Amino acid sequence: MAGRLYRRTSARARLATERAFHAAERFLHIEAVSGLVLLAAAAIALIWANSPYAQSYHDLWHAPLSFGIGGLTVSHSLHFWVNDALMTLFFLVVGMEIRREIHEGALSKLRAAVLPMAAAVGGVALPALIYVALNPVPGQIEGWAVPTATDIAFAVGVLALLGRSIPPNLRVFLLALAIIDDIAAILIIALFYSGGIDPAGLLVGLAGLVLVVALQMAGIGSAWAYVLPGAVLWIGLLQAGAHPTLAGVMLGMLTPVLPARGREPALNAAMRALDEIRAKAARSPDAAASLLPPLRRLALAQREMTPPVTRVQMLLHPYVAYGVMPIFALANAGVSLDGVDLGRADAFAVMAGVVVALVVGKPLGVFAASWLVVRAGWGSLPPGVTWGGVLLVGLLAGIGFTMSIFIATLAFADPALLGAAKLGVLVASLAAVGLGLSWGLVQARRARAVATASASA
Repeated sequence: MAGRLYRRTSARARLATERAFHAAERFLHIEAVSGLVLLAAAAIALIWANSPYAQSYHDLWHAPLSFGIGGLTVSHSLHFWVNDALMTLFFLVVGMEIRREIHEGALSKLRAAVLPMAAAVGGVALPALIYVALNPVPGQIEGWAVPTATDIAFAVGVLALLGRSIPPNLRVFLLALAIIDDIAAILIIALFYSGGIDPAGLLVGLAGLVLVVALQMAGIGSAWAYVLPGAVLWIGLLQAGAHPTLAGVMLGMLTPVLPARGREPALNAAMRALDEIRAKAARSPDAAASLLPPLRRLALAQREMTPPVTRVQMLLHPYVAYGVMPIFALANAGVSLDGVDLGRADAFAVMAGVVVALVVGKPLGVFAASWLVVRAGWGSLPPGVTWGGVLLVGLLAGIGFTMSIFIATLAFADPALLGAAKLGVLVASLAAVGLGLSWGLVQARRARAVATASASA
């Protein structure tokens, strides 16, 4: 028994580093599968909101949910807790993704980052301009940022459906573009969709940030220790008038990208624990209880060998992908078609602006900006990526969904315009999926034909 236990713990130690290196691959797999879960949640919401039980849908999300201790009670609708509290976890993971990509990913080297950065800027600017051209009047123009976002889960999920004929570098390009897109969306929310700033709230939020930094300087590695200062930061931003989900981004960007340095390097601690396990197992093969202390030290060393930004992201990402995002879709994708009056000129213009901007503006912006950068010699296409692949990425970038719907809820106070914007996002995202899959299949066939011709030559 002790021998089997020793072999099992040795294998765990050897796999610790490999898990860190496979984090990106795991991320892509989760995103691909969760896109289907997200689609199912959106479909359920849409059907529910247009069924005979539509009233129960609206009653559910407007039901009050209270939290309190003694006389201190906070009460908001369930919809608020989903959009403003639960989505903070989504933005936390986004912040950590950005932090990791800047440190060691596609955004860590300027030469490699120029192309996705330019593509993302083009994919944000042109859709916004198209929307504004179609909705230049007050009350409608506020939704200019709705078609600027890209949904990573859906986009990566559709790309995964095209199989292994799609070059790996194209997936990296899409992921980098989507992450930069998220950065742009976060900045837009912070700058344009936050209310008047209350200095007292900013001081509370600053206190939360100071607590986070103090814990990091003290070498506290447990994620649970940061829940309280994270909550202080969230409350401070809410009180200040900024969108509280930005607390998640700040915490994610502050997450360390290097393993914590203890009194003893984690690898040395792991080897010492393994040596102790080996010695004790040899002296007394049946004394499993004596192995518990070194096993605990081995588990701690294994944890410390993984950078916090990777460890926490790996922990939270499945819950966000399979829980937070589908719940958000269920709470926000339920657009009642009876409540959307496209006979109103302003509602129709909003929906049309979102659809055209996402379906046409996104691919054109991504492709044109990429072409200009390569033409000017500031960047180059990644190995194995063709201009047809760049167009495919642009088409998939038109899948706005999660972030687009989120921005729409911030942009429109008029329920009719909000419903029109959400309907536009749903229609555009479905159109982008169809166009992306169609063009992707063409690209996949071309890639297989080239591979067959090369093999036979």
